Amino acid sequence: MQASPRGTIADSVHAAMDDAFVGRSAELALLRDALAGRPGAPSVLYVHGPGGIGKSALMRRYAREARAAGRLVVHVDGRNVPVTPEAFEEAATAVREPGAVLLIDTFEYCQSLEPWLREEFLPGLPGDVLVVVAGRHAPDVSWAADPGWADVLGVVALGDLNTSEAETFLEQRGIAPALRGPLLAFAAGHPLALVLAAHVAKRQDTGLPPSGRWTPDPDTIGALLRQVLGPLPGPRHRLVLEVCAQAHLTTEALLRAVVGDDAPELFAWLREQPYVDHCAEGIFPHDVLREALAADLRWRDTEGFDQLHRRMHAHLLDRVAAAPPDRLLRAVGSLQFLYRGEGYMAQSHAWYTPGLVEDHPYDPSAAADVLALAERSEGPDSAAVVRYWLRTRPQDFRVQRPRGGARATAFSAWLRPESHQGRAHDPVAAAAWEHVALHGPLRPAEHIALGRFHVHPQHYQRPSPVMDLMLWRMLGELLRDSGLAWSFIVLRDDGFWDAHMEFCDMAPVPRPVTVGGYAYRLFAHDWRALRPLAWLSDKQEAVSAGPQHDLAAAAAPVPAVRPPALSRAEFAAAVRSALRDLRRPRALEVNPLRRSRLVTDHGMSLREVLLNAVASLVTERGGDKMHRAATLGFLEGAPTQEAAARRLGMPYSTYRRHLATAVSRIEEVMWRHEEARLPLLPP
Repeated sequence: MQASPRGTIADSVHAAMDDAFVGRSAELALLRDALAGRPGAPSVLYVHGPGGIGKSALMRRYAREARAAGRLVVHVDGRNVPVTPEAFEEAATAVREPGAVLLIDTFEYCQSLEPWLREEFLPGLPGDVLVVVAGRHAPDVSWAADPGWADVLGVVALGDLNTSEAETFLEQRGIAPALRGPLLAFAAGHPLALVLAAHVAKRQDTGLPPSGRWTPDPDTIGALLRQVLGPLPGPRHRLVLEVCAQAHLTTEALLRAVVGDDAPELFAWLREQPYVDHCAEGIFPHDVLREALAADLRWRDTEGFDQLHRRMHAHLLDRVAAAPPDRLLRAVGSLQFLYRGEGYMAQSHAWYTPGLVEDHPYDPSAAADVLALAERSEGPDSAAVVRYWLRTRPQDFRVQRPRGGARATAFSAWLRPESHQGRAHDPVAAAAWEHVALHGPLRPAEHIALGRFHVHPQHYQRPSPVMDLMLWRMLGELLRDSGLAWSFIVLRDDGFWDAHMEFCDMAPVPRPVTVGGYAYRLFAHDWRALRPLAWLSDKQEAVSAGPQHDLAAAAAPVPAVRPPALSRAEFAAAVRSALRDLRRPRALEVNPLRRSRLVTDHGMSLREVLLNAVASLVTERGGDKMHRAATLGFLEGAPTQEAAARRLGMPYSTYRRHLATAVSRIEEVMWRHEEARLPLLPP
């Protein structure tokens, strides 16, 4: 009997690698165009990205594609080649063959050869040879400065997998649906982090802990850091990495305050690392690296973690006190970021990528934009109030716009009215002055402040990059105001911020105030008993300790018997009802969805699930229109659908179509997560 043909062990290994490969469609298309010789395709591809991002996996796939196209593949690994031109040429001898493909992996190990490669080796290769270079560092600027390379070189900055690709990756590895969401939250699309997380999750096979959160063990974090960081020059370099992990943005000044006089050299080293990105205000690490460094330090040296935290807190608080007006938000945001994962801070902030949104003083040229934003989000009556305050207190307004944008997309105001100013023109100001009068008159040199407007139509008074800036502005103004007697934070009376305001000792004034059909709640604080800096110290300690209700929720027993599951039709009807009741907490308490897996399995409230479902619309093709319609119809509560259509500037029939599509998509997304037992997380 003749034995059937068998491949080699290497064939099995490579087949398994191919099966595990997901995503990278754009990078593969670029290679296929080059292999086919299509017009405009590069002859040299330069792929760069941090450790663990998947460069070697992509190079293996490139090799397979090239061989399938009938090309000779020559592979040079920078780790195994002496760093001399002669040794490199010897390793790549076969590339002189017609149509060969040269793959140079881990180029960071022979980066010093880059000038020679660019100026001598590559120009001497046959014209039909394709070269791919992969390394941690981006190509030297000399490539871009040379016009001869403009049509020859293609640069690929390899990034994270998107959510769909990362979920497919975990599915292929047999990860249970209930675990995929928490693993994705940890890995942030980083391929190596996904590999390690999947390995640990399958090995443990214990499901989620009672808190509903999955965290990697110290061995997993250590393996991730070794792969991503590589060997470090010394302990001082590890220290600045740990500072960078804690800081919202790292600057040379911050390093000088924490590590001392060698900060310039250490900052120069830090900014060159491939896992560190930069913006106009400073540098910051990849999300998964940030969390891994912080978790590792907290695990192996709790006292050192606390000491570093205290030193950074002291420095950043001093910066808030001394910052000029144009740097106040940056200073406050950096201070707040130290507590980003704790209690209410995690729930109230979006913690956006720095630099996406700009905050500017109000200029009269922006008046039309500001008034249009007010009318769109709050109606004509509120716009009239805004017009009054713009005329009398223009210096108290700020406008926010996307980076590089010319028009305001949001605005806010921290008003410091004169005695009784605004009573006749603004019902909210009248309520504030009435509250002050009930508690005794102001003393000489005392004043009040009103956080009066927080207007951003796209994410009205919900965590977003813009709302982050508005919150930072209010805190910064509080901390720097020596004569403040009372502050009032004015927010739409829909319950979203109630718990957060209570934690911050901002007590709601008994009765809401109605302007233009919308109810607003004033959250008041008397600063004459406890000054803002002392209050902040108390709050930071409480934030670090974590909210008690989170601990209670984690310890709460799980019911032994689950009520009967909803049918598909019952589920859809409950979703529609819940969307209509999104601004009515008591109605949500009796909605059948409260017993769904979406709520009971993942420690989330029904309101959180619904908000995440609405937010998920933006990830759909054409989802922005659906998201706007659902946000206005269910979150912001336009009085009628006709009014919502007018505020969005679209025909009534078009608005109804977008809203109906949005509701259908929300039902579908929620049902899919319910069936798969996956948490519905924000996009």
